Amino acid sequence: QVQLVESGGGLVQAGDSLRLSCAASGRTFSNYAMGWFRQAPGKEREFVARIIWSGSSTSYADSVKGRFTISRDEAKNTGYLQMNSLKPEDTAVYYCAAGHYATPLARLYDYWGQGTQVTVSS
Repeated sequence: QVQLVESGGGLVQAGDSLRLSCAASGRTFSNYAMGWFRQAPGKEREFVARIIWSGSSTSYADSVKGRFTISRDEAKNTGYLQMNSLKPEDTAVYYCAAGHYATPLARLYDYWGQGTQVTVSS
């Protein structure tokens, strides 16, 4: 089992930055790929970014490419999502997930955090 706890969300203005953290405990976090997803009110959960277990490969949704950066610190058992140039359409609950495959498909992740709210005002 892997337990994930997100933090770092909040209310910001358009153009601001936030860094989300995903603290892992339980099984060795470095054995798992990590993904970030988000869900806005009335919408389905959508892929944001993913990183393989070694951290050497990442990919992003087109909507965040060039603005968001996913990373992980194995020494701290923590993953991150650096979000720059935030837009009102980035408003959502953000979830981190861990699994054996670094995939944009949410259903293939085994472990999920509880989510952290990000609200971007215009």
